[in-house]
Amino acid sequence: MIFNFAEQIRFVVELGILWFVIYMLLLFIKGTRAVQVLKGIIIIVIIFLISKELRLETINQILTRLFTISVIAFVIIFQPELRRGLARIGQFGMFSGQQQALDEIAKAALILSKKKIGALVAVEREIGLKPYIESGIKMDSHVSSELLNTVFSPNTPLHDGGIVVQGSVIAAAGCLMPLTQNPHVSTALGTRHRAAIGLSEETDAVCVVVSEETGDISIAVNGRLTRHLDEKEFARVLNNIFRPKKSKKSVFDFWNKIVSRMADHNSQK
Repeated sequence: MIFNFAEQIRFVVELGILWFVIYMLLLFIKGTRAVQVLKGIIIIVIIFLISKELRLETINQILTRLFTISVIAFVIIFQPELRRGLARIGQFGMFSGQQQALDEIAKAALILSKKKIGALVAVEREIGLKPYIESGIKMDSHVSSELLNTVFSPNTPLHDGGIVVQGSVIAAAGCLMPLTQNPHVSTALGTRHRAAIGLSEETDAVCVVVSEETGDISIAVNGRLTRHLDEKEFARVLNNIFRPKKSKKSVFDFWNKIVSRMADHNSQK
């Protein structure tokens, strides 16, 4: 009876570890080209299992050798994504890094607003913005107000496009974004505002827009545009969108709670 109970505990622990590893793997490859590669690997594994069941020896040998080579090729081809993914995992949720990025975006937007320089910044959330990143010039640079102001300076090659931010990194600049097809959108809105609304309709990205004509700051999210934001309102709206909801507990909160309880228990001994 004791042996069976111990086996059950071991099974639960192993299941928890596997769940955690899979979760971290998905977090690791989120928003990278590795997602498509993972789909291809799954298809190859299914073919391998079918060929093994049907005893197709030649195909089995080819796929076995392919797996060995693919591991090395995966590391070489996706070195930038692996490095970025490790950095994201090391930040345990990226909340601190993203908060700093949001502060830099807010700072840059206020400066651009005073100078009446047009700008469009899209901040990625759950849905990846890979197609739009590929339409621009890749940067892979940390978000800073100085860099944002430089990119959107008039008469520069990247001035007219949008910037895509992933976590705390500027993924690309000069990106092309879809214009909204909503007939109820005001005809007074320019291309930047229409692109911000369009992207927020197709994805869950948060788009920050600075008007070149008036200097007004706007935020587009879920297909809705909030306009004429002053400094305090802009910071409040932006932070409210990205503030983690208390009702949702992440695996990192659970892990931190376990560590803190272990520390308290050891201190009481």
